Amino acid sequence: MKLFFTCVVLISSVFGFSQKSLDKLLAKHNRNNIPYITVNELSKILNQVVLLDARETNEFKISHLNHALHVGYTFFSIDDVKSRFPKKDSQVVVYCSLGIRSESIALKLKQAGYTNVKNLYGGIFEWKNHNLPVYNSKNKETDSVHVYSKTWKKWLKKGIKVYE
Repeated sequence: MKLFFTCVVLISSVFGFSQKSLDKLLAKHNRNNIPYITVNELSKILNQVVLLDARETNEFKISHLNHALHVGYTFFSIDDVKSRFPKKDSQVVVYCSLGIRSESIALKLKQAGYTNVKNLYGGIFEWKNHNLPVYNSKNKETDSVHVYSKTWKKWLKKGIKVYE
């Protein structure tokens, strides 16, 4: 296990971002009510999960993970999710820009009885930082990623930063 964390730190320093800093950011904003799934773990099972995007519509249109369903944050509706995914034991992964808003949405799913919900560690930014594909509103692969705000844009290290 120690070797794994050493490799993560080395890889992080090569890519120019610090895993430790992201850990601190998420610890500051999240309560760890929902277990994380890493980008590498999700990339291996992407077609086996219900993937929910907890960002706003304008963010989703610029960039999202393939086959993700937009559920939003501000206007999130648990009833909408229940009607689309009545099986509460489905494997669900929720993501946002970094994993902060998605924790709130994932917690609402858990409170509604969903038993297998995870939060994508580092969100779409970490996904793109690992050179994994994102898609635009026409479901075409894109390098553009909506960065949510000027404050959060520093966490996106790869791709084209879009902020409206």
